[in-house]
Amino acid sequence: MNETTRRGFIFGTATLAAYGLLVGVQRLCLSAFADDASPEDDPGSVKIARFAADGTALGVFTLAKVRKSKKEWQQQLTPLQFDVTRRAATEWAFTGALYDEHRPGLYRCVDCDAALFSSATKFDSGTGWPSFLAPIASENVYEKSDMTAGVLRREVKCRLCEAHLGHVFTDGPEPTGLRYCMNSAALRFVPAGLKL
Repeated sequence: MNETTRRGFIFGTATLAAYGLLVGVQRLCLSAFADDASPEDDPGSVKIARFAADGTALGVFTLAKVRKSKKEWQQQLTPLQFDVTRRAATEWAFTGALYDEHRPGLYRCVDCDAALFSSATKFDSGTGWPSFLAPIASENVYEKSDMTAGVLRREVKCRLCEAHLGHVFTDGPEPTGLRYCMNSAALRFVPAGLKL
C-alpha cells in the first residue's frame, strides 16, 4: 500500500468515525426530548388562557386551532411577519420594533392575537430581540426540538395557531433562568389601558 492510499484510508476511516459520533450525539440529544408532544400533530382544539386588555386573566378556554391557507396568511401578514411566523425565519438583531419597548402591556401573537407574554416578565438581554423570563401562561405556547441551525435548540410556538415565535435558552436571569428570545415580527404589543 503506497503512502497516498494509506493516507486516504486513514482519513476516510477517521471521517466515518467522526460522522458516526456526530449522528450518535445528535440522536442522544433528540432522544432527551423524545417526549415532545407536538400540537401540530393534532388538528383539533386546544386549551388557551385568555387575558383582558389590562392583563387580567379571564380563565382557560377550549378553542379551535386557527388554521389558514398560505395565501390567507400572506394576505393578513407583512412579508417579514409571514417569513418569521409561518416559515420560522429570524429577524435581524436590533431591527425589531419591540426589543427596546419598555411600556407596561401585553405581547400578543401577530397571527391569532393569543396573549403570549407580559411586560412584567420582559428584560433587557442585550441580544437585540425582545426577551422574557416566562410566557404569560404555559397553556399558550409550546416548545419543540429544533436542529435547523446545526445545534439543538428549543423552538417556541403559539399553541393556538402554531406560529413560530423564537427560541428559549437557559441563560436568563433568576427566578426562571430562562430567556424566551422572541421575534418582534411575531408579536403585537398592546399597551396597558388600550382597549382591544
